[in-house]
Amino acid sequence: MTVPGWGDWAFALKTYAAAMLALFLAMWIDLPRPYWALGTVYITSQVLAGATRSKALYRVLGTLLGAAVSVVLVPNLADAPELLTLAIALWVALCLYVSLLDRTPRSYLMMLGGYTAALIGFPAVGQPGQMFDTAVARAEEITLGILCAALLSALVLPQSVTPVIAARLEAWLGEARGWAVDVLGRPRTGGDTQARRLRLASDAIAFDALATPLRYDRTGAERASEAMATLRQHMLMFLPIVSVIADRIEALERDGALPRRVRGLLDEMAVWLAAGTTDPEAAARLRTAADEADLVLQARPAWADLVLASLVARLRDFIDLRQDTRLLQRHIAEGRPLTEDLAFRYTAAARTSRHRDHGMALLSAIGVFLSIVITCAIWIATGWPDGAGAPMMAAVGCCFFAAQDDPAPLIVGFANSALVGAVGAGIYLFGVLPLATSFEMLALALAPGLLACGVFMTRPRTAPLALGAAVNGSAMIALEGSYTGDFAAFTNTAVAVVAGMWVAATVTGLVRSVGAGVTARRLRRVNRRSLAQAAERRGAQNGLELAALMLDRVGLIAPRLAALPPEEAAWTADLLAEVRVGINLVELRRDRRQLAPEAREAVERLLAELARHFRGGAAAAPDGVLATLDAAIDAAGQDPERPAHRAALLGLTGIRRGLFPEAPPYPSAADARPLPAGLAA
Repeated sequence: MTVPGWGDWAFALKTYAAAMLALFLAMWIDLPRPYWALGTVYITSQVLAGATRSKALYRVLGTLLGAAVSVVLVPNLADAPELLTLAIALWVALCLYVSLLDRTPRSYLMMLGGYTAALIGFPAVGQPGQMFDTAVARAEEITLGILCAALLSALVLPQSVTPVIAARLEAWLGEARGWAVDVLGRPRTGGDTQARRLRLASDAIAFDALATPLRYDRTGAERASEAMATLRQHMLMFLPIVSVIADRIEALERDGALPRRVRGLLDEMAVWLAAGTTDPEAAARLRTAADEADLVLQARPAWADLVLASLVARLRDFIDLRQDTRLLQRHIAEGRPLTEDLAFRYTAAARTSRHRDHGMALLSAIGVFLSIVITCAIWIATGWPDGAGAPMMAAVGCCFFAAQDDPAPLIVGFANSALVGAVGAGIYLFGVLPLATSFEMLALALAPGLLACGVFMTRPRTAPLALGAAVNGSAMIALEGSYTGDFAAFTNTAVAVVAGMWVAATVTGLVRSVGAGVTARRLRRVNRRSLAQAAERRGAQNGLELAALMLDRVGLIAPRLAALPPEEAAWTADLLAEVRVGINLVELRRDRRQLAPEAREAVERLLAELARHFRGGAAAAPDGVLATLDAAIDAAGQDPERPAHRAALLGLTGIRRGLFPEAPPYPSAADARPLPAGLAA
């Protein structure tokens, strides 16, 4: 482990200062449980100032929502503990389900609304007549902690997300540029690997975690948030476009059909990329060269002509994407809103396309529901005086880690952090705090433990343990306006907290935990279902919209592939090919109405067969699909000068190369026709 730097200590110090401010204000206002404000500071605080602010508002609103629900439920159902348990459990489950469908900070609103109702409601069941006052007090304490965390994060050495974005973006673009140079240039360096493509997809998806803090940066950089959203989509679109280019170059070179003129264009583009120039005139010259290299398809065009026309079309897209990316990168670095028109405009409509996993969200909701019901049953059956802590922490544990593939180990780790917090809290409560006779002495006494937690919260590997120790430890100490050291109450609370999380881990392991490999395979099946819907003329109405959704899933699959056994690695090679097929499917479906009757009928037959294939479980498409594909190319190739027919031919070529990359070339009577003199030269 590396030695903590000044940034780590700065975060620890200002988080500690925010916690002490929240604790002091809560005691000064005479709130009943000021330690809730202290613990909330550690739950809310993030290293990046924008990340803290982005969550603060939704946390406050979620807290108010949870308090309101507890005020409605507890007084009305306090005489029926079984119904109250079911009502709160259902509410938490519903909120968790909704929050998991939204992969933005808005999800915190519903998540907080869920488990805050449990945090406020269960301890208050013995005094339902005071429920309103209790809910108001808890909302005040939690809101105070959130506001103190946001205030100190903004005023004391705020860490902007812009340098982090700039560094990661430069690294991503460098890797993408190297991949594209390997594809376009010669000799091949072996750098065009599936692992490299999937790593780029995963890293592009990871920019979502930085885009949200950018919108709340408040340094002026937030003006570039729209540019960041568009850039993320451009980054994802690089993947299918460059993989198409790689596929077409490989096919043409294998058949000896790559014209020297196009080979020269590819070499020029490789040099242009390697140089890193942003000169728009250089890009314009390359695009003009690509236009000049394009073919006018003749009746029943040769397969090489179709592949070459597809290559040139994607080269134009690549040039536009690359220029847009450099422009967007400059806007983000300078913190300026995007005012120029983009060359590759099609991704704008797909910026918000995100995968929503209703199945896993439902399982998570069932898991938290059962965890709350079981812990409440134990509490009610045993008459445990401090048993309310068990369902409270079961709800918190399930909600905190619901987005993970296997939350159970993380919940156990959180329970272990509660044990660490309990040991520390016991030392403080019975050994240190009796000597603290003023707030200043109290703050000084708490400093070593809270500062250590703050430092370790800056490290991804130790953050969950440190957060759990800070939050649970402060709750077990139960700091109030005067010292109250009750060993029996302390022990009961500690046991309830740990027991609740262990029950949550056990139930989650049985109901919800699936593992990264299972999630990767599920995401791939969902992608294939999207392809079937596209072929059935349902789902996305735009090819790039479908591609954005599928690429989002590919980015989610990529980091999980390490969990797959080696014998299952074969299907991962088709992930980007399936995205390319999806783009062509939607565009082909959209343009089919402009085709001649014979061509339209052939395309309709193909779409029906493709829908059946993607609905089935077969990895490879049957030979019958290839024959139907060739028949559709025959029909569309009768009149390639019509724009709709040319578009259909390029789409059919993309589907054929995506599904049957090893198949012999499409047979055409024109295959023997020599290339035009201008292209052969």
